[in-house]
Amino acid sequence: MTVTEGASAARPAEPERGEPVPFGPGSLLWEQIGLYTSAIAGNSAFILQVMHPAIGTVVDRRSSFRTDPLGRAARSFASVQTWVYGGRAAIEEGKRLREMHKTLSAVDEEGRRHHALSAEPWAWVHLTGFYAAVAAAEYFAPAPLTKDEEQQIFDEFLQLGRILRVPERMLPGSIPEYWEYFDDMVANTLVPHKVAYEVLAQMSQVPPNVPKLLRPAVAPLSEAGGRLGRLITIGTLPEAAREKLGLRWTAADERRLRLVAQVIGRSTPLLPERLRYMPIAYRARQAARAQERLERALAHRPM
Repeated sequence: MTVTEGASAARPAEPERGEPVPFGPGSLLWEQIGLYTSAIAGNSAFILQVMHPAIGTVVDRRSSFRTDPLGRAARSFASVQTWVYGGRAAIEEGKRLREMHKTLSAVDEEGRRHHALSAEPWAWVHLTGFYAAVAAAEYFAPAPLTKDEEQQIFDEFLQLGRILRVPERMLPGSIPEYWEYFDDMVANTLVPHKVAYEVLAQMSQVPPNVPKLLRPAVAPLSEAGGRLGRLITIGTLPEAAREKLGLRWTAADERRLRLVAQVIGRSTPLLPERLRYMPIAYRARQAARAQERLERALAHRPM
């Protein structure tokens, strides 16, 4: 769930800006965000998000992550896929999310009310995505990002921020500015929120909406998947966030993560496209190629 707090309501109004441009073939996000490996690495971004006091509070009070974790994850992934592969639907999805969060608010244990759509947490939810993209490339990509690729992904995340109506003043102007902002947020804003611990613990648990008769059969799969999920999630968190959460991470853990990531990274390109990409991404890529073939046929039609 995307949430924001009301801390920046007194800031000047945002200047008018043009309609954001949807993504399409040729962008790096088009190539990467729909991969299942991108989803695997994205769990650390969710942990970083719920460590923000406002986001953690609203997720704690208003999200279905406890009662319907699989459904919540499916809806989140579908929304993310729409941002990148939806064309005009991406613009409408950004508007829908803003509208959906207008009435969301929650009160934390200290009596502070957190409201949806204030600038800092709304931006943080989005901007953790660039960290996750860099981390995913470091561990799972066949080759590290070049400087040009890193700059392109950064520029595309700024474009995505505009689709999601992140206030322009909250978007870093350069990669160095981003890392300065990111490190400051981790050090001075994030907290060891209880929701972060719950999400990590939930990884190895049988989802609560699995029928009772199936739970014994599902339990070993949940346990094994949870161990792998925790390894990847904890390992791709920044060290400062692990320290805040009191999570132990050893050199042996890092070697295990590197080995798992190497296997995933090398095997993924060998899979058929329909198994590499999530459904919306796969269909969008098919449609884009079909449109390209149509345009070539039209360009070479008899006149």
